[in-house]
Amino acid sequence: MAMEYENVRSQLRDSPKVWLITGVAGFIGSNLLEALLVLDQQVVGLDNFATGYRHNLDEVKSVVSARQWSRFSFIEGDIRNIDDCRRACDGVDYVLHQAALGSVPRSIEDPLLTNACNIDGFVNMLVAARDAGVTSFTYAASSSTYGDHPGLPKVEDEIGKPLSPYAVTKYVNELYGDVFATCYGFKSIGLRYFNVFGPRQDPDGAYAAVIPKWTASMIRGEQVLVNGDGETSRDFCYVDNAVQANILAAVADDVAKNQIYNVACSDRTSLNDLFSYLRDALAVLGVTYNQSPTYQDFREGDVRHSQADISKARRLLGYEVVYRVGDGLNRAMPWYLANQ
Repeated sequence: MAMEYENVRSQLRDSPKVWLITGVAGFIGSNLLEALLVLDQQVVGLDNFATGYRHNLDEVKSVVSARQWSRFSFIEGDIRNIDDCRRACDGVDYVLHQAALGSVPRSIEDPLLTNACNIDGFVNMLVAARDAGVTSFTYAASSSTYGDHPGLPKVEDEIGKPLSPYAVTKYVNELYGDVFATCYGFKSIGLRYFNVFGPRQDPDGAYAAVIPKWTASMIRGEQVLVNGDGETSRDFCYVDNAVQANILAAVADDVAKNQIYNVACSDRTSLNDLFSYLRDALAVLGVTYNQSPTYQDFREGDVRHSQADISKARRLLGYEVVYRVGDGLNRAMPWYLANQ
């Protein structure tokens, strides 16, 4: 990953720190790892490989220098185990908490597991980080928290009723973050991700996200399944934007803490348009897909439309969109093609 954005690089150039990334072997976690190592930071990673992969770590190792890789230490552990969390937080300056069990459908099928990972594990990490005296705690929140609120674009302080167990767990994270600031003076920042995509996002499995799943289907010449009529829309966000937001949040001033921020592009792309964008991006790389999409029932727990207001993140974090949807797809497509 190329870290072009100077607003991140300038924050860290003269002050290397020790960072903890939970879920470091996952999609966003491994992209954070790569970025921080390229920026010559020292990183501790925690993962239990429930949804992350060793090959993601191997890939990061292959694209950074040996000197940079030597600054990374890995702990195989589980956020549901408080001792693992305490061990990981020891001596750490900044925590980037990405570990969670994602997917709305998975949470509907197994709410107990989702609750254990996303709430019990989250509180374990808050306690461990508080007790270790870390400088900042930034965590992955979710746009699913907006629930059935109809307003667009989505503004941080206007939410509706959650539509899935997953959404409940991510909202509870925000409540716990606020309570820890009130009760213990331990302030955190929650980043509500909107449909992040990019390299190392798993294209396979029942809970794969739409962009890697559809891209893989197109490359393999398989049927592309669309939930609903294709006019459902999302604010798709390339992973480098999310990486930027995490680093800026970690080093933000105190006034920016104990806050929730949208992380997105403030764009809205329908599934039908996304299908066309993916097909065109693959065509540039010599992959032709001539099939039409197949429409099926709407998926339980899905919201109809999603678009973020990112003015708060711009104002308080200095966040700027570096890659729009088309730019991100063009950057991600060679990786998808090479990893089929």
